[in-house]
Amino acid sequence: MTPAQVSTAALVVVAVIFDFLNGFHDSANIVATMISSRAMTPRRALLLSAVAHFLAPFLFGVAVATTIGKDLVSPETITVTVVMAALLSAIAWNLITWFFALPSSSSHALVGGIVGAVTVASGVDAIHTEGLMKVAIALVLSPVLGLAFGYLGMKVVLFLVRGATPRVNWFFKRGQVLTAIALALSHGTNDAQKTMGIIAMGLVAGGFLSEFTVPVWVIALSAAAISLGTALGGWRIIRTLGAGLYRLRAVDGLVSQASSAVVILGAALVGGPVSTTQVVSSSIMGTGSAQRVSKVRWGVAADILAAWVMTIPVSALGAALLYYPLDRILGGA
Repeated sequence: MTPAQVSTAALVVVAVIFDFLNGFHDSANIVATMISSRAMTPRRALLLSAVAHFLAPFLFGVAVATTIGKDLVSPETITVTVVMAALLSAIAWNLITWFFALPSSSSHALVGGIVGAVTVASGVDAIHTEGLMKVAIALVLSPVLGLAFGYLGMKVVLFLVRGATPRVNWFFKRGQVLTAIALALSHGTNDAQKTMGIIAMGLVAGGFLSEFTVPVWVIALSAAAISLGTALGGWRIIRTLGAGLYRLRAVDGLVSQASSAVVILGAALVGGPVSTTQVVSSSIMGTGSAQRVSKVRWGVAADILAAWVMTIPVSALGAALLYYPLDRILGGA
Protein backbone atom coordinates (compact mmCIF):
# COMPACT_ATOMS: atom_id res chain seq x y z
CA MET A 1 0.00 0.00 0.00
CA THR A 2 1.16 3.55 -0.74
CA PRO A 3 1.53 6.08 2.11
CA ALA A 4 -1.64 7.84 0.89
CA GLN A 5 -3.60 4.59 1.02
CA VAL A 6 -2.30 3.81 4.52
CA SER A 7 -3.26 7.29 5.74
CA THR A 8 -6.74 7.03 4.24
CA ALA A 9 -7.26 3.55 5.71
CA ALA A 10 -6.22 4.89 9.13
CA LEU A 11 -8.69 7.74 8.73
CA VAL A 12 -11.53 5.33 7.97
CA VAL A 13 -10.65 3.31 11.09
CA VAL A 14 -10.63 6.44 13.28
CA ALA A 15 -13.92 7.60 11.73
CA VAL A 16 -15.53 4.26 12.54
CA ILE A 17 -14.26 4.54 16.15
CA PHE A 18 -15.80 8.02 16.35
CA ASP A 19 -19.08 6.67 14.98
CA PHE A 20 -19.07 3.81 17.49
CA LEU A 21 -18.41 6.23 20.37
CA ASN A 22 -21.12 8.51 19.02
CA GLY A 23 -23.62 5.66 19.32
CA PHE A 24 -22.21 4.60 22.70
CA HIS A 25 -22.27 8.18 24.01
CA ASP A 26 -25.64 9.17 22.53
CA SER A 27 -27.56 5.95 23.21
CA ALA A 28 -28.64 7.64 26.43
CA ASN A 29 -30.58 10.17 24.37
CA ILE A 30 -32.72 7.44 22.86
CA VAL A 31 -33.34 5.00 25.68
CA ALA A 32 -32.92 6.91 28.96
CA THR A 33 -36.53 8.03 29.24
CA MET A 34 -38.09 4.64 28.45
CA ILE A 35 -35.71 2.83 30.82
CA SER A 36 -36.28 5.34 33.62
CA SER A 37 -40.06 5.18 33.21
CA ARG A 38 -39.88 1.34 33.10
CA ALA A 39 -41.55 1.17 29.71
CA MET A 40 -38.94 -1.34 28.54
CA THR A 41 -36.00 -3.27 29.97
CA PRO A 42 -32.54 -1.80 29.25
CA ARG A 43 -31.45 -4.71 27.05
CA ARG A 44 -34.58 -4.57 24.89
CA ALA A 45 -34.49 -0.78 24.64
CA LEU A 46 -30.87 -0.74 23.47
CA LEU A 47 -31.41 -3.59 20.99
CA LEU A 48 -34.49 -1.92 19.49
CA SER A 49 -32.60 1.35 19.20
CA ALA A 50 -29.58 -0.33 17.58
CA VAL A 51 -31.69 -1.94 14.84
CA ALA A 52 -33.44 1.36 14.07
CA HIS A 53 -30.08 3.15 13.94
CA PHE A 54 -28.79 0.71 11.32
CA LEU A 55 -31.84 1.06 9.08
CA ALA A 56 -32.21 4.84 9.31
CA PRO A 57 -29.59 6.04 6.76
CA PHE A 58 -30.94 3.67 4.12
CA LEU A 59 -34.48 5.01 4.62
CA PHE A 60 -33.98 8.77 4.81
CA GLY A 61 -31.03 9.66 2.56
CA VAL A 62 -27.71 11.42 3.19
CA ALA A 63 -28.51 15.16 3.21
CA VAL A 64 -26.60 15.74 6.46
CA ALA A 65 -23.52 13.95 5.11
CA THR A 66 -23.53 16.36 2.18
CA THR A 67 -23.70 19.37 4.50
CA ILE A 68 -20.73 18.12 6.53
CA GLY A 69 -18.72 17.00 3.51
CA LYS A 70 -19.31 19.82 1.01
CA ASP A 71 -20.92 22.90 2.54
CA LEU A 72 -18.83 23.61 5.65
CA VAL A 73 -15.33 24.17 4.22
CA SER A 74 -13.68 24.47 0.80
CA PRO A 75 -13.19 20.94 -0.61
CA GLU A 76 -9.61 21.66 -1.71
CA THR A 77 -8.61 22.38 1.91
CA ILE A 78 -9.65 18.94 3.09
CA THR A 79 -6.71 16.62 3.64
CA VAL A 80 -6.40 13.36 5.49
CA THR A 81 -4.50 15.22 8.23
CA VAL A 82 -7.31 17.78 8.63
CA VAL A 83 -9.98 15.11 8.93
CA MET A 84 -7.86 13.01 11.30
CA ALA A 85 -7.23 15.97 13.61
CA ALA A 86 -10.96 16.79 13.67
CA LEU A 87 -11.92 13.20 14.47
CA LEU A 88 -9.34 12.69 17.23
CA SER A 89 -10.32 15.96 18.90
CA ALA A 90 -14.03 15.00 18.78
CA ILE A 91 -13.28 11.53 20.15
CA ALA A 92 -11.28 13.00 23.04
CA TRP A 93 -14.11 15.37 23.95
CA ASN A 94 -16.68 12.56 23.80
CA LEU A 95 -14.59 10.45 26.17
CA ILE A 96 -14.06 13.34 28.60
CA THR A 97 -17.76 14.19 28.80
CA TRP A 98 -18.66 10.48 29.05
CA PHE A 99 -16.29 10.14 32.03
CA PHE A 100 -18.03 13.03 33.80
CA ALA A 101 -21.47 11.69 32.79
CA LEU A 102 -22.33 14.87 30.89
CA PRO A 103 -24.50 14.65 27.79
CA SER A 104 -22.52 16.59 25.19
CA SER A 105 -22.84 16.98 21.45
CA SER A 106 -20.85 14.75 19.10
CA SER A 107 -22.10 17.03 16.32
CA HIS A 108 -20.67 20.13 17.97
CA ALA A 109 -17.40 18.32 18.64
CA LEU A 110 -17.02 17.23 15.03
CA VAL A 111 -17.91 20.63 13.57
CA GLY A 112 -15.54 22.34 16.00
CA GLY A 113 -12.77 19.90 15.09
CA ILE A 114 -13.19 20.50 11.35
CA VAL A 115 -13.22 24.28 11.75
CA GLY A 116 -10.17 24.24 14.04
CA ALA A 117 -8.09 21.97 11.80
CA VAL A 118 -9.00 23.75 8.55
CA THR A 119 -8.30 27.17 10.09
CA VAL A 120 -4.77 26.11 11.07
CA ALA A 121 -4.14 24.36 7.75
CA SER A 122 -5.59 26.89 5.30
CA GLY A 123 -6.77 29.96 7.18
CA VAL A 124 -10.16 31.37 8.13
CA ASP A 125 -11.05 32.11 4.51
CA ALA A 126 -11.38 28.37 3.87
CA ILE A 127 -14.48 28.23 6.08
CA HIS A 128 -17.72 28.64 4.11
CA THR A 129 -19.72 31.27 5.97
CA GLU A 130 -23.02 30.13 4.46
CA GLY A 131 -22.42 26.48 5.35
CA LEU A 132 -21.22 27.37 8.85
CA MET A 133 -24.30 29.51 9.40
CA LYS A 134 -26.53 26.63 8.27
CA VAL A 135 -24.85 24.37 10.82
CA ALA A 136 -24.92 27.04 13.55
CA ILE A 137 -28.61 27.82 13.03
CA ALA A 138 -29.51 24.13 13.19
CA LEU A 139 -27.45 23.57 16.33
CA VAL A 140 -28.76 26.67 18.13
CA LEU A 141 -32.40 26.49 17.06
CA SER A 142 -32.90 22.75 17.65
CA PRO A 143 -32.71 22.81 21.50
CA VAL A 144 -35.09 25.78 21.58
CA LEU A 145 -37.54 23.80 19.47
CA GLY A 146 -37.01 20.73 21.66
CA LEU A 147 -37.83 22.76 24.78
CA ALA A 148 -40.90 24.33 23.16
CA PHE A 149 -42.23 21.08 21.69
CA GLY A 150 -41.71 19.28 25.00
CA TYR A 151 -43.50 22.02 26.95
CA LEU A 152 -46.44 22.34 24.56
CA GLY A 153 -46.69 18.60 24.01
CA MET A 154 -46.98 17.93 27.74
CA LYS A 155 -49.59 20.67 28.16
CA VAL A 156 -51.68 19.12 25.39
CA VAL A 157 -51.36 15.58 26.76
CA LEU A 158 -52.22 16.63 30.32
CA PHE A 159 -55.30 18.42 28.98
CA LEU A 160 -56.42 15.40 26.97
CA VAL A 161 -56.06 12.92 29.86
CA ARG A 162 -57.48 15.12 32.61
CA GLY A 163 -59.64 13.00 34.87
CA ALA A 164 -58.25 9.74 33.44
CA THR A 165 -57.63 6.75 35.70
CA PRO A 166 -54.09 5.45 36.39
CA ARG A 167 -54.72 2.84 33.67
CA VAL A 168 -53.77 5.53 31.14
CA ASN A 169 -50.15 4.84 32.10
CA TRP A 170 -50.41 1.56 30.19
CA PHE A 171 -50.92 3.58 27.00
CA PHE A 172 -48.01 5.87 27.84
CA LYS A 173 -45.66 2.93 28.41
CA ARG A 174 -46.67 1.08 25.25
CA GLY A 175 -46.61 4.27 23.23
CA GLN A 176 -42.95 4.77 24.11
CA VAL A 177 -42.03 1.79 21.94
CA LEU A 178 -43.24 3.71 18.87
CA THR A 179 -41.75 7.04 19.91
CA ALA A 180 -38.43 5.34 20.75
CA ILE A 181 -38.30 3.79 17.26
CA ALA A 182 -39.05 7.19 15.72
CA LEU A 183 -36.35 8.85 17.84
CA ALA A 184 -33.79 6.15 17.04
CA LEU A 185 -34.53 6.44 13.32
CA SER A 186 -34.15 10.22 13.48
CA HIS A 187 -30.89 9.95 15.43
CA GLY A 188 -29.47 7.33 13.08
CA THR A 189 -30.49 9.47 10.12
CA ASN A 190 -28.77 12.56 11.50
CA ASP A 191 -25.72 11.34 13.41
CA ALA A 192 -24.49 8.40 11.32
CA GLN A 193 -24.42 10.72 8.33
CA LYS A 194 -21.78 12.89 9.96
CA THR A 195 -19.37 9.98 9.87
CA MET A 196 -20.38 9.20 6.30
CA GLY A 197 -19.54 12.76 5.33
CA ILE A 198 -16.17 12.57 7.11
CA ILE A 199 -15.20 9.27 5.44
CA ALA A 200 -16.26 10.56 2.03
CA MET A 201 -14.17 13.69 2.63
CA GLY A 202 -11.19 11.48 3.43
CA LEU A 203 -11.71 9.37 0.32
CA VAL A 204 -11.75 12.50 -1.84
CA ALA A 205 -8.64 13.85 -0.11
CA GLY A 206 -6.87 10.51 -0.58
CA GLY A 207 -7.72 10.41 -4.27
CA PHE A 208 -10.10 7.44 -4.04
CA LEU A 209 -13.10 9.54 -5.15
CA SER A 210 -13.01 12.20 -7.86
CA GLU A 211 -15.86 14.17 -6.27
CA PHE A 212 -17.84 14.14 -3.06
CA THR A 213 -20.34 11.28 -2.96
CA VAL A 214 -21.28 8.71 -0.34
CA PRO A 215 -20.73 5.11 -1.50
CA VAL A 216 -23.12 2.42 -0.29
CA TRP A 217 -20.34 0.64 1.62
CA VAL A 218 -19.67 3.86 3.57
CA ILE A 219 -23.37 4.10 4.47
CA ALA A 220 -23.41 0.47 5.64
CA LEU A 221 -20.15 0.78 7.61
CA SER A 222 -21.23 3.98 9.37
CA ALA A 223 -24.69 2.61 10.15
CA ALA A 224 -23.19 -0.58 11.59
CA ALA A 225 -20.71 1.29 13.79
CA ILE A 226 -23.25 3.65 15.36
CA SER A 227 -25.66 0.73 15.76
CA LEU A 228 -23.07 -1.35 17.65
CA GLY A 229 -22.18 1.58 19.89
CA THR A 230 -25.84 2.15 20.66
CA ALA A 231 -26.35 -1.52 21.53
CA LEU A 232 -23.61 -1.37 24.17
CA GLY A 233 -24.94 1.87 25.66
CA GLY A 234 -23.35 4.66 27.72
CA TRP A 235 -24.79 3.93 31.14
CA ARG A 236 -23.28 6.94 32.91
CA ILE A 237 -25.17 9.38 30.68
CA ILE A 238 -28.31 7.24 30.66
CA ARG A 239 -28.50 7.74 34.42
CA THR A 240 -27.98 11.51 34.06
CA LEU A 241 -30.78 11.94 31.52
CA GLY A 242 -33.09 9.33 33.02
CA ALA A 243 -33.01 10.59 36.59
CA GLY A 244 -30.60 13.52 36.87
CA LEU A 245 -32.94 16.22 35.58
CA TYR A 246 -35.99 14.81 37.40
CA ARG A 247 -37.65 11.45 38.00
CA LEU A 248 -39.32 10.59 34.71
CA ARG A 249 -42.72 8.94 34.45
CA ALA A 250 -44.15 7.13 31.44
CA VAL A 251 -45.95 10.24 30.18
CA ASP A 252 -42.71 12.27 30.40
CA GLY A 253 -40.87 9.66 28.35
CA LEU A 254 -43.58 9.52 25.67
CA VAL A 255 -43.83 13.30 25.20
CA SER A 256 -40.09 14.00 25.29
CA GLN A 257 -39.31 11.21 22.82
CA ALA A 258 -42.03 12.29 20.38
CA SER A 259 -40.96 15.94 20.61
CA SER A 260 -37.29 15.09 20.02
CA ALA A 261 -38.05 12.81 17.07
CA VAL A 262 -40.03 15.52 15.26
CA VAL A 263 -37.24 18.10 15.63
CA ILE A 264 -34.32 15.78 14.78
CA LEU A 265 -35.91 14.05 11.79
CA GLY A 266 -37.12 17.35 10.38
CA ALA A 267 -33.59 18.75 10.58
CA ALA A 268 -32.10 15.63 8.98
CA LEU A 269 -34.41 15.80 5.99
CA VAL A 270 -33.28 19.36 5.19
CA GLY A 271 -29.60 18.59 5.84
CA GLY A 272 -29.26 20.30 9.21
CA PRO A 273 -26.74 18.49 11.49
CA VAL A 274 -28.35 18.98 14.90
CA SER A 275 -27.29 17.76 18.30
CA THR A 276 -29.48 14.88 19.45
CA THR A 277 -28.13 15.40 22.96
CA GLN A 278 -29.29 19.00 23.05
CA VAL A 279 -32.70 18.26 21.60
CA VAL A 280 -33.47 15.35 23.93
CA SER A 281 -32.16 17.13 27.03
CA SER A 282 -34.10 20.30 26.26
CA SER A 283 -37.30 18.39 25.46
CA ILE A 284 -37.04 16.62 28.83
CA MET A 285 -36.66 20.03 30.51
CA GLY A 286 -39.66 21.37 28.58
CA THR A 287 -41.75 18.35 29.53
CA GLY A 288 -40.92 18.78 33.22
CA SER A 289 -41.42 22.55 33.17
CA ALA A 290 -44.91 22.13 31.74
CA GLN A 291 -45.91 20.38 34.94
CA ARG A 292 -43.93 22.46 37.44
CA VAL A 293 -40.86 24.62 36.80
CA SER A 294 -39.34 23.62 40.12
CA LYS A 295 -39.62 19.95 39.13
CA VAL A 296 -36.50 20.25 36.95
CA ARG A 297 -33.11 20.11 38.69
CA TRP A 298 -31.76 23.24 37.08
CA GLY A 299 -28.31 22.75 38.64
CA VAL A 300 -27.85 19.59 36.53
CA ALA A 301 -29.26 21.48 33.54
CA ALA A 302 -26.63 24.19 34.08
CA ASP A 303 -23.84 21.58 34.02
CA ILE A 304 -25.19 20.21 30.73
CA LEU A 305 -25.40 23.74 29.31
CA ALA A 306 -21.78 24.42 30.29
CA ALA A 307 -20.69 21.29 28.40
CA TRP A 308 -22.66 22.44 25.34
CA VAL A 309 -21.06 25.90 25.37
CA MET A 310 -17.54 24.49 25.74
CA THR A 311 -17.80 21.78 23.08
CA ILE A 312 -17.12 23.70 19.86
CA PRO A 313 -14.26 25.93 21.13
CA VAL A 314 -12.55 23.09 23.01
CA SER A 315 -12.83 20.71 20.04
CA ALA A 316 -11.60 23.40 17.65
CA LEU A 317 -8.62 24.10 19.89
CA GLY A 318 -7.87 20.39 20.25
CA ALA A 319 -7.90 19.86 16.48
CA ALA A 320 -5.71 22.93 15.94
CA LEU A 321 -3.14 21.61 18.40
CA LEU A 322 -3.23 18.13 16.85
CA TYR A 323 -2.83 19.29 13.26
CA TYR A 324 0.94 19.88 13.09
CA PRO A 325 1.98 16.71 14.99
CA LEU A 326 -0.34 14.65 12.78
CA ASP A 327 0.97 16.41 9.67
CA ARG A 328 4.48 15.23 10.58
CA ILE A 329 3.32 11.67 11.34
CA LEU A 330 1.24 11.37 8.18
CA GLY A 331 3.85 13.05 6.00
CA GLY A 332 1.61 15.87 4.80
CA ALA A 333 -1.16 13.55 3.59
